[in-house]
Amino acid sequence: MKLEPSRSLAEIAELIGAKAVGNPNHPISGLNEIHKVEAGDLSFVDHPKYYDKCLNSSATTILINKEVDCPPGKALLISDDPFRDYNFLVDFFMPYQPSERMISPLAAIGEGTHIQPGSFVGNHVVIGRDCLIHPNVTIYDHTIIGDRVVIHAGTVIGADAFYFKRRPEGYDKMRSCGRVVIGDDVEIGAGCTIDRGVTGDTVIGKGTKFDNQIHVGHDTVVGEHCLFAAQVGVAGVAHIEDEVILWGQVGVSKDLTIGKKAVVLAQSGVPKSLDAGETYFGYPVGEARAKMRELAYLKQIPDILERLKALEKQ
Repeated sequence: MKLEPSRSLAEIAELIGAKAVGNPNHPISGLNEIHKVEAGDLSFVDHPKYYDKCLNSSATTILINKEVDCPPGKALLISDDPFRDYNFLVDFFMPYQPSERMISPLAAIGEGTHIQPGSFVGNHVVIGRDCLIHPNVTIYDHTIIGDRVVIHAGTVIGADAFYFKRRPEGYDKMRSCGRVVIGDDVEIGAGCTIDRGVTGDTVIGKGTKFDNQIHVGHDTVVGEHCLFAAQVGVAGVAHIEDEVILWGQVGVSKDLTIGKKAVVLAQSGVPKSLDAGETYFGYPVGEARAKMRELAYLKQIPDILERLKALEKQ
């Protein structure tokens, strides 16, 4: 999330009651969680396991719960609860804005676009030219949709990220302030759900086609001209490159890359990154021909056991 205009270290420290380390005029131009940080961003860290990663990231302001040396060119905000304070900043700079109409007057809708009855279009949504939005589609605030996009009935675009911090009293939700950005000539089937980024964008590249009941998690980037069959589920912060095909009920874990033109066969599970241009199958997923051979070998086990028993009786 970008801050326009940018704010100073001293201003942010006063807002959250944190101790500032660094130049009081040090500029903060955005809020981002660690996976999406850029120069000028404020990010937070509240676990020793991730201190070094955050301190050495592109973020130039670190909200942290420990007194540490400030890296050169950066600034620190020392807080007893960075997660709480980060959420406060998100709510402060992007407060919830209720809608009073099914199609917000703050939305921009291109020429030739048709929105069928029962669909909701939120605040600051941008929809391009010649799109077709079927009945009962929900498009949350700040979503960006290109030209000639088709979205089928019951799909939800831009719901909050599934991102929680576990505390002794229960789960504390991380506020979402990102967007969904959908390219030109995309078609999204019925009953799909595409979550917005926590602080950045969830992206669906141009020409990509989704079947029904697809789920895409927060901050995932799907490339151009991909094809997803029914009931594919993709976790957050995945990067799926151009022309990837995921067949029915494929599950993709978080924070990995599937290379260009890879194909993953139905009901496979993807727990780690996959190389480009290969066909994969199984769980955990592997090169499809090797996995098929493994299954063939497994089918031979009963016969092998029977032969062993017969040899033991001799």
